Amino acid sequence: MTDQSHRRIRPSGGYRELRSFAAATILYDTTVTFCERFLDKRSRTVDQMVQAARSGRQNIAEGSRAAATSSQTELRLINVARASLDELLLDYEDFLRQRRLPAWTKEHPEAVRVRDRWKEDRTDRTDQSDLYTEWLDCSDPGVVANAMICLIHQTNYLLDRQINALEKAFIGDGGYSENLAAARLAQRQRARQAAAPVPIPDCPRCGKLMALRTARTSGTQFWGCTAYPDCKGTRKL
Repeated sequence: MTDQSHRRIRPSGGYRELRSFAAATILYDTTVTFCERFLDKRSRTVDQMVQAARSGRQNIAEGSRAAATSSQTELRLINVARASLDELLLDYEDFLRQRRLPAWTKEHPEAVRVRDRWKEDRTDRTDQSDLYTEWLDCSDPGVVANAMICLIHQTNYLLDRQINALEKAFIGDGGYSENLAAARLAQRQRARQAAAPVPIPDCPRCGKLMALRTARTSGTQFWGCTAYPDCKGTRKL
C-alpha cells in the first residue's frame, strides 16, 4: 500500500474514548444486574433487555472500528446502536407501567438530579458508573428503572449528535472504501474515453464525463452528462 493510501485511511478504534461508549457500558452493566435483581430469569424479557443493551454498546465499538475503511458502515452501526437503546428504553417503560410504578417526568426532582450529574461530568473517564450509584444501586426497582430511562435519553442524545456529525462527514468526504469506489469509477470512465473513436467531452455544468444519448422525440444524438438526473448538462454532437 502506498503512502497516499495510508493517508486516506481514517483513524479508527478509539471507541473507548467516546462518552457514548462509556454511557452505553453503564446501561449494559446495569441492565444485567437489574434483570438479576428484579426479573424472573426464565422470562424472555431478560434476554431481550440484555441483548438490546449489549447491542447498543457493541455497535458503537464496531462502528468505531469500521471508521477507517467505510463511513457508510460506521454510520449504519451507530444507527443500529441508537435503535437498540430505543428498544431498551421501551422495556424499562414497560416495567414501570406493568407494575403500576410511578414514572418520573422531566421535571421530577430526581430526574433533574440525574441530568445535573450528567452535565457536571466533563471528564473522559471510561468508568463513570460511580456517578450514578445512589440511583442504580437502590433497592427500589422503580428508582433504578427511572434512572435508567434518564440515562438512556442522555446516551441517545450523544448518539444523535454522533450520527449527525457522521452524516455530514459522509456527504462531504466519504470513507476509504467509498473514495476507492469513486476513484475506480473515474478510472473506468477515463479508460472508456481513451478507447472511444470520438473524444468524449466533459460536462459544461459539472465537469464530469458525458455519454452519447438519443433524444426520444427526434431521434437525434447528443452528449448528456453521466451524472444525470443530478446534472442535466448537454452538448451538441
